Amino acid sequence: MNKEKRTPMDLMDDIYSLAYWMTGSETSANELVNVTYLNVDNQTHEREVFKTFRECYFDSLEEDISSSVSESPYKPNECKGMSLRQRFADIKLSVLLSEIPGLRHRDISNIIGKPLDTIRLWLSSGRQSLAEGLLSFDAPRLHGVSIKKGGALCKNFELPR
Repeated sequence: MNKEKRTPMDLMDDIYSLAYWMTGSETSANELVNVTYLNVDNQTHEREVFKTFRECYFDSLEEDISSSVSESPYKPNECKGMSLRQRFADIKLSVLLSEIPGLRHRDISNIIGKPLDTIRLWLSSGRQSLAEGLLSFDAPRLHGVSIKKGGALCKNFELPR
C-alpha cells in the first residue's frame, strides 16, 4: 500500500470505483459504498476498509441469490453456484485492487485471504479476462475496455444500453 496512511475518507473514490466495476450499476455501487462505510470508522486501517468492502459485496451477492432462489420453483446447488461467483468476484476484485488503488500483490493477498502465488496467477489471467468481459457470471460485457502495456485498465468505455 502507499507509504502514507490513507483514512477511510481518503479511500472513498477508490471504494466507489471498485463498487461500480464490481456491480456495473450506479445504484448498486452507491448502496455498496454506503453499507461499507456504515461498517468502518475514521480510524479503520486502509486494508480493513478494503476487507470490509469485500465482505459487504459478498453479503449483497448472497442476498441476490437468496431472493432469486426463493422465487424459483427449482433449488439449484446454492453452495456450488455461490463459490463459483465468489471465485470470479475475488479474481475480478484482485485485478481491480491492483489497478484502481494500486495495491501491492501482498496487500491484495491479505485482503482476499488467498496465498500470494494465487493472487499473482489471478492477476496475470484476470486482467485479460476482465478486459474481455469474461470475468463475471452475469455482468454485461463492457465494450471499449482494454489493457494498456504494463497492465493498466483503460477506463474509456461505454456500458451497453
